[in-house]
Amino acid sequence: MSNEPVSPPDYRHDTVLPLPPEVRADAWAVDAACPGNPGPMEYQCIDLATGARVFHFGPIRGTNNIGEFLAIVHALALMDQQGIHDKAIYSDSYNAILWVRNKHCKTKLLRDDSTAKAYELVARAERWLTTHHATVPIIKWETKKWGEIPADFGNKKK
Repeated sequence: MSNEPVSPPDYRHDTVLPLPPEVRADAWAVDAACPGNPGPMEYQCIDLATGARVFHFGPIRGTNNIGEFLAIVHALALMDQQGIHDKAIYSDSYNAILWVRNKHCKTKLLRDDSTAKAYELVARAERWLTTHHATVPIIKWETKKWGEIPADFGNKKK
């Protein structure tokens, strides 16, 4: 028998996903994947109320931390563009949340032709952060308590 939840608990009527009681359903969850790190990096965003994918980007050569950072900024920018101010963003990456708060991606990724696109996107994200005032809360997803974030790509080695 799988320990993967298949439906929301009976007491949750605000989501189609099995979310813990303390997790807001009026939120988006973001996550990145990067086998190899550095390697082919991609990220995505899932709406916690509907379970729908909001966006997906990649793969490009990068790191997991860069993907986590870009995913948060992408979500912030999309919410801003769409006039969404009543949702939150969940991320399981402490580093990415800190980098967004500091408006600077503190990556150590080697800068060369293969990582040029990642660095271009990082610069664009940093510019966006310095020119926009995002008020959407960014909340740390507590993986140890709640399990994998719903935006997880599901490709971790067991």
